[in-house]
Amino acid sequence: MDLSSVQTFVTTTLVDLGLKILAAIAFWIVGRWLISKVIGLMQAAMGRNNVDPTLTKYLGSIINIALNITLVLGILGYFGIQTTSFAAMLAGAGLAIGAAWSGMLGNFAAGAFMLVLRPFKVGDFVNVGGVTGTVHELGLFGTTLITPDNVYTLVGNTKVFGDTVMNYSARPARRVDRTAQLNGSVNPLEAIEKLKAAVAKVPNVVDSPAPEVNLLDINLMGTVIAVRPYCHTDHYWQVYFDTNEAIIRVAQEAGWPAPIPAQLMKTQAA
Repeated sequence: MDLSSVQTFVTTTLVDLGLKILAAIAFWIVGRWLISKVIGLMQAAMGRNNVDPTLTKYLGSIINIALNITLVLGILGYFGIQTTSFAAMLAGAGLAIGAAWSGMLGNFAAGAFMLVLRPFKVGDFVNVGGVTGTVHELGLFGTTLITPDNVYTLVGNTKVFGDTVMNYSARPARRVDRTAQLNGSVNPLEAIEKLKAAVAKVPNVVDSPAPEVNLLDINLMGTVIAVRPYCHTDHYWQVYFDTNEAIIRVAQEAGWPAPIPAQLMKTQAA
């Protein structure tokens, strides 16, 4: 084989390889663009049909992974690589990785079960895995929460699914628990009536269930009144603090003395 033949062979091979590489890059760019469009259309269609945003994001993640694997296999097939053997190798690698990362697969399975049972959805205020916050996203392997102090927190789905789930948004109203310690000289029945009227005027307190104001306990300082209004969870802290202010305002307007332990009162009297 002379030099010209070698040169022609190398040039032809390099040109052919270069064209294939350019075609593969084009396939990858176009394929990724099409995948993003497909996922976008699917999520838009699910949104129009009022499908749970949690389920929409979860299915979008799964389809994105599946289509990207299909795209890679298609590009490898274009280069003449036997994709069947590659797929078998990928499956074997998947089993090996699955054995090593059983916890990750557990998180994935727990996320799938939560989509079926649906103990909460995006936007709900919950306590899961010992973390309290608003559900931002239910991912393939973890649930993302935004805590009340605005911290982005990721909790593994296995911990979420295997622990107690408290969904504060599941019911239309949530109870706010406060107490008022009264001096022994204050008539508790009159105090209950005054506190009921004041709490009913607190913004965002719901009428049903009605606010609960009852005699809770008796101690050495006097009586303890339970003040328990109900509100939507979005207004919980506003009602919590406004209820505290209402208790103080009623006590000041009624002229109630500050609660003092009975032993101290006897000492002062002596």
